[in-house]
Amino acid sequence: MATATVENINKGRSKIHPQKFALIIGCASMMMMFVAFTSALIVRQAQGNWLEFNFPSIFNYSTIVIVVSSLTMHGAYFAFTRGSEFFYKALLITTAILGMVFIYLQYQGWLEMNADGIFLDGNPSGSFVYVITASHAGHLLAGISTIIMALLHAFILPYKVTPRRKHRFQLVVWFWHFVDFLWLYLFVLFLAAY
Repeated sequence: MATATVENINKGRSKIHPQKFALIIGCASMMMMFVAFTSALIVRQAQGNWLEFNFPSIFNYSTIVIVVSSLTMHGAYFAFTRGSEFFYKALLITTAILGMVFIYLQYQGWLEMNADGIFLDGNPSGSFVYVITASHAGHLLAGISTIIMALLHAFILPYKVTPRRKHRFQLVVWFWHFVDFLWLYLFVLFLAAY
């Protein structure tokens, strides 16, 4: 009797896979960290002694790269679910390459700031850019590592769309879209602050 009651209660609830739930919680906690960075930046900027400098233009290009990488990732998932093995693999490789290009462009942005006399241990305005972009780059490297795992699955396992593989790939796609969205948020923040 108790089992039947529990089953009836569970029928009315929408179920989310525990791994998806864990990913959502993880992304929410990461977002909270970056919101805390945002708050600290706004408070520190209001205190004065805030050095205004030209935000490195190379970050514009890295923004384009990461948006395109989100599109290629979505295309890879679409191709995977639609049975297009070639485009699935090609777009997944493209996404990984674009992720690495993004990291390279971020590094070039740091070098440009350094060449302009904006140092990590200098004025807090520059320090915020270094710390926030480095934190985001760390999360993006985690995303690249998940893409590498997805690539291993793509090239080692025989191509087959199964619920388990689809689920694993969805987790990768969701995380990648999250770090892409996170960069867009940070980019707008930097444009407003600098």
